[in-house]
Amino acid sequence: MYHKAPFPDNQPVRTGILLVNLGTPDSASVSDVRRYLDEFLSDPRVVEVPRLLWFLILHLVILRIRPGRSAKAYQSVWSDEGSPLLAISRRQADKLQQQLDPEKSSTVVALGMRYGNPSIADALDELKKQNARRILVLPLYPQYSASTVASVFDAVTDELQTWRWIPECRFINNYPEHPDYIEALAESVRQHREQHGSADKLLLSFHGIPQEYVDKGDPYADECRQTAEKLAQALNLDNSDWLQTFQSRVGNKPWLQPYTDATMKSLAAEGVKSVQVICPGFSVDCLETIEEIDDENRHYFLDNGGERFEYIPALNDSDDHIAMMSSLIAQHTNGWD
Repeated sequence: MYHKAPFPDNQPVRTGILLVNLGTPDSASVSDVRRYLDEFLSDPRVVEVPRLLWFLILHLVILRIRPGRSAKAYQSVWSDEGSPLLAISRRQADKLQQQLDPEKSSTVVALGMRYGNPSIADALDELKKQNARRILVLPLYPQYSASTVASVFDAVTDELQTWRWIPECRFINNYPEHPDYIEALAESVRQHREQHGSADKLLLSFHGIPQEYVDKGDPYADECRQTAEKLAQALNLDNSDWLQTFQSRVGNKPWLQPYTDATMKSLAAEGVKSVQVICPGFSVDCLETIEEIDDENRHYFLDNGGERFEYIPALNDSDDHIAMMSSLIAQHTNGWD
């Protein structure tokens, strides 16, 4: 007896592009935020604590306290489209599809979130239905960390372990110095300054990770430094013109430093009157850029004596960003023609 083939045989063979970002709750309700945080914080790549101990801490303490606070933060950034991260990511996928192959004759793009919906498993299933026999995975994290990129790899391979017929796969694990990425960032700063002028300082804020992760060999800190230095060079900045910091610290253990929030307060206290902030590690504006940077850290700077604070948006679905993704994809699908 013959069984149905795992891929449709009445469609052309396609190359699948799997775009992956962090994810978002389904809504800004406390229950949906709790469900999202449970999935996110249960990932051993994110929190490297013995599993039984962490299970008790997570379920007896954190998930009883944090969802309410986080829900209020999500509510402050939620729009008619829902989560900004998901809405912008969908636009990225749509624009990338149009640029690569509008008719989906040979290439199809699918969007998956590491946590929440649409899941990586759902996105891979969508590519299977489109007869994608080759899949390129593009996590939208320019700088590699085990807590982000490696976690995406885990999720992709976990899903593929359930498939009988495995497609040929390639995986992009970083692009911190890709020329098109650096130029897209530089152009976003130039365009902002053409409209608003320069500032005393340009602050490059990256998401932080625990210092112990780097001590164990995670290359993330070095790759953030590479991006920051390349961007400063592209903008012809002197060392006194810019600073690199790390945000989103959680808990009491040391994270990568200097911390963005502490830097904001100290700059204002030292007499710096204007600052512009860009977050090069975020491919999409989200809670950490909209609420944490453009709201919370704005207040830290202005309330401590600063006079002008400007946030330069993430690359989002800008033409330069889509072109950069296309260039990166072309590089990594070479030979799949």
